[in-house]
Amino acid sequence: MNYSPELKEALLRRMLPPNNESISKISKEEGISEQTLRNWRDKARADGIAAPGKDVLPDDWSTQDKFLIVVETSSMNETELAEYARKKGLYVEQIKAWRDACMNANGGIAKEAARLNRELKESEKERKKLDIVINYSCNTSG
Repeated sequence: MNYSPELKEALLRRMLPPNNESISKISKEEGISEQTLRNWRDKARADGIAAPGKDVLPDDWSTQDKFLIVVETSSMNETELAEYARKKGLYVEQIKAWRDACMNANGGIAKEAARLNRELKESEKERKKLDIVINYSCNTSG
């Protein structure tokens, strides 16, 4: 069955923050299968709209959804961010915390990789020194 873009958009708004109505409730009220509603929500998510997969609190959203919010709000000033947060049923502090988490996400990994690289280079130098000593010992003793 074909549904109008306007109906899809209206029902998506009901499913997404700040409304967060359950898919089963909307399905019963509108006579549209839950799977169809999930497909619309999943497509919205694939198109870059933050759409949590279940009826969960914002702090329990997936990292993908939080990242999409961070990207959406990255160029906003404080006033725009406050308005956006209010419309989405979020707190500005949540968005800022998610932004900080995104900014620092790879920091620990990069530092650990650099440390491991240094250790590997040091180990290689030690191995080469030992090879030289062993080769020297073998050549002079025999």
